Amino acid sequence: MSDCIFCKIIKGEIPSATIFENDEFKVILDRFPSGKGHVLILPKNHVENIFEIDEKQAGRLFELAVKVSKVMKKTLGFENMNVLQNNGTVAGQSVFHFHMHLIPRYENDGIDIKWNPTNPTDEEIEAVRKELAENM
Repeated sequence: MSDCIFCKIIKGEIPSATIFENDEFKVILDRFPSGKGHVLILPKNHVENIFEIDEKQAGRLFELAVKVSKVMKKTLGFENMNVLQNNGTVAGQSVFHFHMHLIPRYENDGIDIKWNPTNPTDEEIEAVRKELAENM
């Protein structure tokens, strides 16, 4: 897509702090990070979200995420990490090109990724389970 900022980064039209690149993915430091070492993994082909990405490509992306995460932990010395991937406006997606965040977590870093837990009944859980299982 010609107006996609991540496509422009992938094509080299916008500079990036690239830490790894192959034929399929580009791994960059987030330009507006939550903290030190915040990384984005971008597929080079434009897909908007998880509903569009090929399942095999998603598997390769996650394999790369594990490799990059281990290098990040060894190099930067953190103990914890969030792996984040948003899909759609309501879910917090702001750039509509699939991407995965690898966010190192440091003590008292001020990052807050939370939601308010609900308390469904056993019957409500079973109804959703049944509906999903029938459609698998």
